[in-house]
Amino acid sequence: MCIGVPGRICEIISETSARAEVCGVTRDVDLTLVGCLDRHGGSRIGQWVLIHVGFAMSVIDQQQALDTLAALQSMHEMEPDVAALLYGEERPDALR
Repeated sequence: MCIGVPGRICEIISETSARAEVCGVTRDVDLTLVGCLDRHGGSRIGQWVLIHVGFAMSVIDQQQALDTLAALQSMHEMEPDVAALLYGEERPDALR
């Protein structure tokens, strides 16, 4: 099973890369599949993307992002390994 994690673009690094915030952790994300500009030529900063293995797979709306994060956080309560998806190696001490 593949799981995409919602992240909000906070910085554009280049035409193909950005930094995205996921649950308080900033990650480098490849934008090759979605581009650094939206269809109107606007920056992706502030937009939500679905991230899988470091790639922004698609652009999603805020409600979809928040719903997905809530579902993943609920999964974490039953399966602690989900924390690695949400927090990576920098997860809060409270979750270790």
